[in-house]
Amino acid sequence: MTAERAYHHGDLRRAVIAAALDVIAAEGPAALSLRDLARRAGVSHAAPAHHFKDRAGLLTAVAVEGHVLLSEALGETTDLRDLGVRYVRFAMAHPAHFQVMFRPELLRTQDPELLAARERTRGRLRRAVAGHGDDPALGFMAAWSMAHGFATLLLSRNLDGLLGDRSPEEAFRALAAELPLGAGAAAAD
Repeated sequence: MTAERAYHHGDLRRAVIAAALDVIAAEGPAALSLRDLARRAGVSHAAPAHHFKDRAGLLTAVAVEGHVLLSEALGETTDLRDLGVRYVRFAMAHPAHFQVMFRPELLRTQDPELLAARERTRGRLRRAVAGHGDDPALGFMAAWSMAHGFATLLLSRNLDGLLGDRSPEEAFRALAAELPLGAGAAAAD
């Protein structure tokens, strides 16, 4: 469904977010302009401001949606390798969301919806790490850093040629098995 068509069905907010995701995926968040998105949706240049106020409001809405999708993608698994694979899959399936979600300089960081959505995501990660290692906070940071770093390198094409015949999921599982956190997860199985 195109942004213009979605708007004519009465959902300008969804149409603008969809158009923003297209722009972010193609050109990055820096290329985003409410005026351009209004043109794409076929509405006045002021119309998106009724829903988002400004660019930061729109990007915050994208980040909220991304955290909701990521939380759903992570599910209830407590297997750290599986959790990491799900994180990497999310990044591959939703690269525009992923580019925005962890960029506080782009967002209204104190937005209540963003804070709640971010906490749901972090809560799922924390539950999976609980019981692995002596320091849950360090375990949380290590597991998140590994999955996020791998996903970031993958999306920025820095892993091209390094994966060989492995899928990103297979490569992440192998990487996780090589590191102490991955070994702890295996021991807990």
